[in-house]
Amino acid sequence: MSNPVLELKSLTRSFKQGAEELHILKEADLRISPGEIVALVGPSGAGKSTLLQTAGLLEKPDSGEIYLDGNNASALKDDAKTALRRHHMGFVYQYHHLLPEFSAIENIVIPQMITGKSKKEAIVRAQELLEAVSLAKRGSHRPAELSGGEQQRVAIARALANKPKLLLADEPTGNLDPTTSDHVFSLLLNEVRKEGLAALIATHNPTLAARMDRIIRLENGHLVEQ
Repeated sequence: MSNPVLELKSLTRSFKQGAEELHILKEADLRISPGEIVALVGPSGAGKSTLLQTAGLLEKPDSGEIYLDGNNASALKDDAKTALRRHHMGFVYQYHHLLPEFSAIENIVIPQMITGKSKKEAIVRAQELLEAVSLAKRGSHRPAELSGGEQQRVAIARALANKPKLLLADEPTGNLDPTTSDHVFSLLLNEVRKEGLAALIATHNPTLAARMDRIIRLENGHLVEQ
């Protein structure tokens, strides 16, 4: 049996709010296998974004460990964590965060060149991904010239550009109308399954959550499988 792509062991995270200490994660455990898409649900303010940021090595837990492919990523130094994110993780947020001065294809090429790919290689991969998300004819357009749904599709393509092992998505269609949301989410699921990634996707939408392989609920700091 292969190692889980992502494993969280007894993850604890809290914040100070005045004199009060807010316990966001309480010894949370989670395993996600290669090719598995897991929905992360829970009430607003439960800490879904904190969990994703911590799993993505962007925030440090108070205690607990984060394993990627069986290796303790939480024990790495900051430079090594950055390299791990760059090469093995893809992130999609509720807002696309595209670079406004660059075209759609450039937004997908740049992350690849940062990891050492040649421009030629990066362009080929970017064109493949734009084709996959039905934007082959929009590659030269800047974000301001694209609709909200198109921008988010570019963001998805960018997240997949370096062929990550793990995709972390935080309400990836939360800013879109229902019809566009359904279309973009279908494209996201299709690409994740095609690439064989492990994915953890936070959503408030029960219909979208039901389309994933498993549903994990975060409530009162604990992760519970539904």
